[in-house]
Amino acid sequence: MLVALGLDSVAESVYRQMLAQPDWGVTELSAHLGITDTQVRAALDCLFEMSLVRNSMDRPGTLHVVSPDVGLSAALAQQQAELARRQQQVAESQVEITRLIGQFGTAHQHASAPAATHLFGIDAVQDKLAQLARETEFEILTFMPGGAQSAEALGHARRNDTELLERGVRIHTVGLDSIRNDPQTLAHARFLTDSGAEFRTSPILPPRMILADRRAVLVPIDPADTRKGALHLTGPGFVASMLALFTQVWEIATPLGAAREPEREGLNAQERALLELLGQGLTDEAAAVRLGVSPRTARRMMADLMERLEARSRFEAGLKAAQRGWL
Repeated sequence: MLVALGLDSVAESVYRQMLAQPDWGVTELSAHLGITDTQVRAALDCLFEMSLVRNSMDRPGTLHVVSPDVGLSAALAQQQAELARRQQQVAESQVEITRLIGQFGTAHQHASAPAATHLFGIDAVQDKLAQLARETEFEILTFMPGGAQSAEALGHARRNDTELLERGVRIHTVGLDSIRNDPQTLAHARFLTDSGAEFRTSPILPPRMILADRRAVLVPIDPADTRKGALHLTGPGFVASMLALFTQVWEIATPLGAAREPEREGLNAQERALLELLGQGLTDEAAAVRLGVSPRTARRMMADLMERLEARSRFEAGLKAAQRGWL
């Protein structure tokens, strides 16, 4: 799983072998791994850059391999610092998007613009959501802020989501971390993941948003009071901005695993193989073919692993699995 660190498969093999045989030099590593001395030296250069190998102070002229709990912990700390930075960016984006929505709604409240339609009241919004459920062809991206959702809202969402999923539309939803503590909202999220959608959670979220087929956006007229209605926007600039924001939030959010089995330690053979294949740089689809499962199954397995490991990225999941001795 060290590919995500910037190490290729050769450098990873050299590192693993040095952990097993710390006294070996270039000649022994080359012979055992079946690679050239030049490849071993290139791998060592890479390991030096990642601080996974250093010159020995006890035995000058030899190499010292840094243990995974030290080397990988440093890499994980770097990833966590990057995550914190990106979460701050999301928070700043949230403020800007809220301001933009407010300005846009006020400026166009009495204007007739083909790129913006006002939907006043909950009934008008629900009618538009039902229309989107009928007309969307391939993808729905959604922010679901506000924490626990009402039974009525979840009922409407389930009907629309079921229609979309039955047509093969891809659904990606991000809710707040707090919904994990609300049985009713969590049950809806589990329904989505069990049905083939993907659901993640984040500590913070921008205002509510639905993006259909990357061509139309639904946002609240007033983010502080969604009952006032919504704006239906089709302007390319606004759609592109909301897509970029969604992608930013999605990448740092935590997947909600679909599995309900009791907590267990370690990996089964299929999960270990999946982590290793993805660590080698394979896509979900390619890994699924190697495992003999569907891409949907591979994604659900990975979501479950990330949830069990409390990881916000696949890279972090690989590091935490290695730290626990699962790999």
